[in-house]
Amino acid sequence: MAHILIAEDDDLLRDALSAQLTQAGHSVACAAHGLQARELLESTRFDGVILDLGLPKIDGMAVLQWLRQRVLALPVLILTARDGVDDRVNGLNAGADDYLTKPFIMAELQARLAAMLRRSRMPAFGGSLEIGGLSASKLRVDAVQPRAWLGDDEIELTQREWALLSLLVANAGQVVSREDVLSAWQSEPGEVVGGVASNALEVYVHRLRRKLADSGLGIRNVRGLGYLLETASP
Repeated sequence: MAHILIAEDDDLLRDALSAQLTQAGHSVACAAHGLQARELLESTRFDGVILDLGLPKIDGMAVLQWLRQRVLALPVLILTARDGVDDRVNGLNAGADDYLTKPFIMAELQARLAAMLRRSRMPAFGGSLEIGGLSASKLRVDAVQPRAWLGDDEIELTQREWALLSLLVANAGQVVSREDVLSAWQSEPGEVVGGVASNALEVYVHRLRRKLADSGLGIRNVRGLGYLLETASP
């Protein structure tokens, strides 16, 4: 799903994070100190970073400041034992996208990481969505509010349709599982997922297909796996 750098000097925690994220489908690289993290960031393309502040050789804050001078958009989640308000403020002001303190719940870290990656992949207003080297510039999705546009025309979307579309856009060209969709729905305020029938998701997919009919995009049902947002066949 994503290529993640874990910069953490605690061997046990680093190994546990790597194992959990790998199990979740991500590819992972690890750094035990700040210098190694910088070297990896210079040589490898990552989709996101989990960064401890208390790194040896070069501390995490220095790594973050160095990174932000070179790459503005790479999502960074600070994971640290520094739980003071000033620490949080300094980390976020230095360019972190999120801040989580130790000890933490692994499920929360994975949810925060997924949300951070999802936001980073949203097409900006006026930008274009690239799938397989082809541009679908007519589609724009608001990353915060349940709104989307085809060209200048706004698409009428329910909260669940928007959550589904956002997930498909964030993973454009990759299969999104039914479980991923249900998890995204469960995270939406006021949404109750329990009892969603098997054919209910198909109804939402069908509605979304109709609303994207003029976008140059299609939603393909990949049997036994989930759904794939792709350029529509001519």
